[in-house]
Order: sequence, then structure tokens, then C-alpha cells
Amino acid sequence: MENVTCTIDGVRVEVPRGTRIIEAAEGAGIGIAHYCYHPALSAPAMCRMCLVEIEGAPKLVPACVTTVADGQSILTESEKAREARQGTLEFYLANHPLDCPICDKSGECRLQDFVHAEGRRHGRSVEAKRVLGQDDFGGDILYDGDRCIMCTRCVRFTREISGSNALGVVQRGDRSVIDTFFDHGTEGDPFAGNVVDICPVGALLSKDFLHKARVWDLDGNPSICPNCSQGCNIRVDSRDNLIVRLRPRPNPDVNSYWMCDYGRRRYEWMNVADRFETPLLRDEAGELAAAGWQTSILELVAELKPLLGTEVVLIGSASMSNEDNGLALRLARAIGETKAVFRSPRAESETVCPGFPKLARRKDLAGNVRGLEILGFRRVGDDDAKGGLPATAGRIVIALGDSLADADDGFGNDAALFVSLGITRSPANLRARYVLPVATFAETDGTFTNFEGRVQRLWPARSAPAGARPAWQICGVLMAGIDADSAPADAARAFLSLVELNAGFGELSWDIIGSRGAMLPEPSLLETAEIG
Repeated sequence: MENVTCTIDGVRVEVPRGTRIIEAAEGAGIGIAHYCYHPALSAPAMCRMCLVEIEGAPKLVPACVTTVADGQSILTESEKAREARQGTLEFYLANHPLDCPICDKSGECRLQDFVHAEGRRHGRSVEAKRVLGQDDFGGDILYDGDRCIMCTRCVRFTREISGSNALGVVQRGDRSVIDTFFDHGTEGDPFAGNVVDICPVGALLSKDFLHKARVWDLDGNPSICPNCSQGCNIRVDSRDNLIVRLRPRPNPDVNSYWMCDYGRRRYEWMNVADRFETPLLRDEAGELAAAGWQTSILELVAELKPLLGTEVVLIGSASMSNEDNGLALRLARAIGETKAVFRSPRAESETVCPGFPKLARRKDLAGNVRGLEILGFRRVGDDDAKGGLPATAGRIVIALGDSLADADDGFGNDAALFVSLGITRSPANLRARYVLPVATFAETDGTFTNFEGRVQRLWPARSAPAGARPAWQICGVLMAGIDADSAPADAARAFLSLVELNAGFGELSWDIIGSRGAMLPEPSLLETAEIG
């Protein structure tokens, strides 16, 4: 493709012919103020914030639709460009309510940012502001017409990406508002929540997040959505160690800038309070009693050594990382012949995003189903994840992350040894001889593997209970105790140990995976070594 060369604010830039000025500037590290432009949507050039000066041109041009030409000298900070932006901001503020203290967007509002950076110190308008009020768009979406700046990002999203055409502009002039069509709101759009993310001001609000937290009080960390096998890249926002919202994180290889509402709204289970917080050992009276980690590990290792060679039933979890499940599988295989299984709920069908067909709410409603299959776990149970567990009589049972809430009353009673690497309490987990509290995917480093075999990084988004530990760490220490192998010191080394279960993981490293993930080599997807 032919390249063109220009200068932007004195910086020499070389880009492919046809590149828009706003994109060329972004690539050079120069930000151009904008509202209506979004890299995944069409550009109507209607907000007039991105006007820039091209030397020799008779007037300012919108950077969001004007392509770079060879030899151009583009000025984003000239007196003309700054004056245009200042005038545009003044017009926006003529009707915009001054309710920043109660607006959910405060702290991440682009109108706030640009006015603070270069807006007028004092307004000159003396007319009364228009009052339009709020409207319920259905589903999770509220609309505050007083704050709307008519960028139409939301309208274009429902037309070009979600395909619902749920929103449109009605009325004219200063009475224009965004609205739904008669009694058809956004509740039928499975991707509607994205309009809240892309709204540059506080006009579109999430009912779920409404007045829940100020954004400057939130701790945000990158992660992967655990609610289906698509593996959407997300940011997890938490406050006081409670997760309060999930938002998409751009990744053109997986989910573009979007995520489905199904995944967005399912985060409360990550805040579950009924957690195991300290190791529990069954005493001579048959009661579970709290113990320290050193005592628990030493006693369990001592009890496992005479049982080496005993068949193991390992129950994995598709909501736990590759490292957690992989180290548990290596531990089980070090003990004896292993039946490694997992259970995961399934939907009847997929929900595909029309404007970005690679994005869908997949049938598998857990984040690491493909990872377990590649590692060698066998799926059991029907579509609602009940039943299908192997017999436990005379075997060692290791349950990782699965609460076994639907297991029968006698599950594990006839096992030679029952060990629960547990998260939450359930009757089945409380029948274990050893209960070792583990961290969830949201509380530790690790990786998920999505439906197409892309391995993606997880980062801790909240703190685990004080006594909980990553499952890969627990299993590594136990394995070191029974066969003198060294335990991995961190999640990166735990990931490297997965090559013993599937050679495909040896082609990747922590650095290669990075923030956007990396595909496993194709042979590893086809040659899954099924165990049990």
C-alpha cells in the first residue's frame, strides 16, 4: 500500500494513503479533541470539535473525515483551531446542565476534560437552558436529554454494530433528542449496554451502576470476561474490594470495542460472601477445624504419600485459569491414574453481533472451557451442568473450584481421600477431609483460553480472602512434597509448566501473550490428549 508523508504539529508522520488525520495524529501520539468520531463507527463530522488547520487551505477541516495528503502541514494547536474548539465548547455548555456533582460520568466525561483544558473561564449565555428530562429506554439504559450533545454515537451503534436500530434522533434544532421507536426500547438488543460506554458525556446511564460509585474511587484492572467462551477483553472496576461493573477493553482480534449485556451484567457472583477463608482439616471427632497452611500442607502430603498409585478423580472448573487446572492435573497424575472431568452450563444458541460477527455470546457459558479441553479434561453432565460425575469409591477425589452444589448427599463419602480446593461453601465441599481455600480468576494472575484457542492474560481485580491462595500455588507445593519437584514461584512459571500437558503451550510465553492474547499453534487444538 502506498504511503504518504505529512507533518502534524511539526512531527513528521508517514501513514498509508487514505488514513484520516485523526488516526494519523493518534499514531503519532497527538490527541485531537472529538466527540462524534469513534474508530469502529462511521464518522458524520457533526460535533465540530476535531477541526484542524491545514497550511494553505482556506478554512478549517474536520480531522475525522479528512484524509492525509502527501506534503501536508497540519496544525492542531494553531490559534484558529483552538478558537474553533473554544467556540464549539461554549455552544455545548449553553444548554448543558451544571450537574457534574451528581452525574455518573463525572471523572470520565470528555466534556469535562476538554472544557477544563481549553474552555472559556466564564460563560456568556444569559438565556435559560433547555430542560428535556430523563427517559427510560428499557433494559439497563436511562437517557438524560439535558446532557446529550447529539454526537449520535449511540444511534450509529444500534444501526451499524448491534443491528437493532433501536435508537434515532427525533425533533429538530435545539429540541433534538435521542429516542426509541414507540414502545420498542433497547431491552431487545443484547449489546445495548455498549452505548453507555461510548457516550462521551453523561447522557446515557446504566441503571445497574447508577449512583453506585464515583469513578475516581474505582480500581480498574484488565481481565477477560468469564461468562462465556468468547473471551471478551474487559476492565473490571471495583470499589472497597467489591466488583461494581465490567466494561469492554479494545481487542480487534476478539471483541473489537464491545461486549454483550449477558457478560456485562454477570459480576455479582464474583463478590460472593460465603467464602472459605482458612484451611479446614477434619479432626479425630470428624469435625472440620481451622488450621494453618503449613500444618494443612504437611498433613495432606503425609496422607497422600501412602496412597500414591491410587486412582484419582479430578473435577476441574471452566471458571478457573489454565494454570489452576493444569497444576491440579499435574498433581493428580503424579498421584495415580486420573479421570479429569469438568462441568459447565450451555446455552441453547449463540447470540452474534451483526456489525462484528466474530463477537458472540457463545453457547459455553464459562470462560475457560476450551482451555480445559486442550489440557485434557473431559466434559461431563448435561446442558445445565448437573450430573455425570465419576464414581468416587476407593478413589482420591480432588475438586477444584466446583462447589458441587448439585452433588448427591453421599458424594465423596466412599472416597479414599476427598480434597476440596474450594471457593464457596456447599454440603459436598464440607464433606471433604481437607478444604483448602483458593482464589478466583478475578483475584490472581493467570490465563484463559477462548473458543478459538486464543490464550489471554488475567490480572487480579480484587483481593482474595486473607487465607486463600491461588490453586496453582497450592498444587505446586503439594506436588513438590510428594515427588520432590519444584513448585512454580509465580503464575508465569506455572504457565510454562503446562507444556507437560500440551506441547502447544510451549510455543507461547507470558510476554508473547501480552495484553491482546496469542493463538495456540493449530496442532495443539487438534491433538487434545484426553485423560480418563
